[in-house]
Amino acid sequence: MTRNSEFSQNAETMAETRTVEDVFDDTYREKEGPKPPRQIVWRNVILMTLLHSGALYGLMIVPSASILTLLWAVVCFFISALGVTAGAHRLWSHKSYKASLPLRIFLAFGNSMAFQNDIFEWARDHRVHHKFSETDADPHNAVRGFFFAHIGWLLVRKHPDVIEKGRKLDVHDLKADPVVMFQKEHYKVSVALACFAIPMFVPWYLWGESLWVGYFVPGLLRYATVLNATWLVNSAAHMWGMRPYDHHINPRENRFVALSAIGEGFHNYHHTFPYDYATSEFGSKLNFTTAFINLMCSLGLASDCKQASPEVVKARVQRTGDGSHKTG
Repeated sequence: MTRNSEFSQNAETMAETRTVEDVFDDTYREKEGPKPPRQIVWRNVILMTLLHSGALYGLMIVPSASILTLLWAVVCFFISALGVTAGAHRLWSHKSYKASLPLRIFLAFGNSMAFQNDIFEWARDHRVHHKFSETDADPHNAVRGFFFAHIGWLLVRKHPDVIEKGRKLDVHDLKADPVVMFQKEHYKVSVALACFAIPMFVPWYLWGESLWVGYFVPGLLRYATVLNATWLVNSAAHMWGMRPYDHHINPRENRFVALSAIGEGFHNYHHTFPYDYATSEFGSKLNFTTAFINLMCSLGLASDCKQASPEVVKARVQRTGDGSHKTG
């Protein structure tokens, strides 16, 4: 099967057959009156402080790590990042392509290594983010500022509207996926193994690295790096960059975020065409995740990649773009 036969090029048909609630709901209205009081989750504040302190220490001892350990940290970075980008995001949140069982298991493992909530909660909240973007019902509403959109939303209780809309969302597809539900049921154990134990013990067992270095470099430093790369999509990519596809929304095209988050920085495109598996019209350019999915397609492990047709993209650019669109 050729890749062209796997791609659906008719975006209008795709929009008509969408079963995932990831399209912005312009009927939602924020409640009038004072906002609910902010409730700080001190446990999360302490844990995030400890994590970033440990990551900073890990950065300081990088010179003492062997080359193999540093290469292993990079491998762990990409596995965990793909668990978020190709897994929780493009596969399970948006159903933008189909993945075989072996690929879904690999992505679930990577998602546990990333430790950003289980796939079920991640995908549910991300759909809420798209449907109610930058309103009180958005989990990481960028209107509340960079810090809140980046990390602050994890340090306080969710706004009541986020909880309410999340409960009403249709997530039957997530509940029907045995990989998603297995990971959800065994999430704490999977995180302990994938995020901490395996990154630490592999270099110790295979080439004699110290457990100390293994814990702080491929462990905490790598973990914090993936977290912040992902958070930049919520913060920086909603604030800085061009809006060539829809200038009415805040998400932007941010090349730095695209590079750091392995392809997730083409955010104005993504919020305009959330069903597109590539999250960009430029294929694998600055988009390692798209290159990975394309490779999985060529190996027969992924299929049915959905894409917005060039005609639909061009029409949208002309109708709602800010005039900054380029062809490559």
